[in-house]
Amino acid sequence: MFETFDHTADLGLRVGADSINELFAEAAVGLASLIVADVATIEASQERSIEISSPDLEYLYFDWLSEVLYLFESEGLVVANADVDVDGVSLRAAVDVDSFCETRHLRSHEVKAITYHGLNVNLHERDGKQSWLAEVIVDI
Repeated sequence: MFETFDHTADLGLRVGADSINELFAEAAVGLASLIVADVATIEASQERSIEISSPDLEYLYFDWLSEVLYLFESEGLVVANADVDVDGVSLRAAVDVDSFCETRHLRSHEVKAITYHGLNVNLHERDGKQSWLAEVIVDI
């Protein structure tokens, strides 16, 4: 589950999931939804591998989203889905991507950067069940 929320001149991304791996995978698709208006138009036509490590879980989340954004900025690739394995403060992912096409993908926002503002990744208990919730603000 992901949703956006307004934040002054920027945009927030809130992601919830039952596991940390699902949280990171959903975040990649959530970020894609900020770039492409309808994520259903994104086809899994190529695969990329990503491996990163960071000092803590929040920085790992930031670095992960920055890598996903970098795929778009450097190669014009948007994420269709991701299979993510988070191990402490390291991450390995197989990311299914599609080449952005102006005629097939309606642009939603121009995402300039992931920010540290409002960045948090937390394990919560809801209705007697543990789940993960993350928030980040993106510069648009």
